[in-house]
Amino acid sequence: MEMYDPEKPNKWLLKGKFHRRGIYLLPNLFTTAALFAGFYSIVQAMNGRFEYSALGILIAMVLDGLDGRVARLTHTQSAFGAEYDSLSDMVSFGAAPALVSYVWALQTMGRLGWIAAFVYCAGAALRLARFNTTTEVADKRFFQGLPSPAAAALIAGLVWVMNDYQVSGGDVRWLAWVVTVFAGLSMVSNLHFYSFKDINLRKSVPFVFMLLLVLSFVLISVDPPTVLFSGFVAYALSGYVMWFWDLRKHKRLASASSGNKSVPR
Repeated sequence: MEMYDPEKPNKWLLKGKFHRRGIYLLPNLFTTAALFAGFYSIVQAMNGRFEYSALGILIAMVLDGLDGRVARLTHTQSAFGAEYDSLSDMVSFGAAPALVSYVWALQTMGRLGWIAAFVYCAGAALRLARFNTTTEVADKRFFQGLPSPAAAALIAGLVWVMNDYQVSGGDVRWLAWVVTVFAGLSMVSNLHFYSFKDINLRKSVPFVFMLLLVLSFVLISVDPPTVLFSGFVAYALSGYVMWFWDLRKHKRLASASSGNKSVPR
């Protein structure tokens, strides 16, 4: 058998031993746009334009939700796309929110400030690594730990709301610190958050759902920063509410079981 000679790679290329593997353009185009939005958010934060930083993260969140769906609809999933999406998420939902939070409010707190930003950034990295290694065994209906886009939306929403009310980051630095650390730790928690992946958009729904959808758009249009941030907070707390509800249910079942055993026969 002819051996590969590193000094003569062109010979092997001409024989067709190695082939260039192409990538799918459409889903990776959305991923690239999300990556650009995250990088744009960092640049705008460095320039002190925090409203644009928050919007950049929120736009990246929307684009991140589209690339996977586009890939599935067009049957263009690939290992390259999955890895590229994770790297894009780390920039848009890991590094960008941490840096935005730090530059906006936390840098005035010294060591506590950059530690909080690092906790968030490390939490996003660990969350993405765990997600990539448990996709085959995880329950598709729920995420284990707060999803990184939702965690990033918490920080972006806080910045957007405070900027809308003309409140500087330094005035609410402790609130920003709590939200940043809370988001970072929630990402690496074992709490379950609803994934919305079992919703089938191709099935018919009752008319009341369309009415609720219209009302939600009307409500958002009244005060987009406040309404959206309230939604992000509600979703971030939903995992804790579910955990507390399950804990109470298990305690009731345990007490009922012990009560039945104590009854004499």
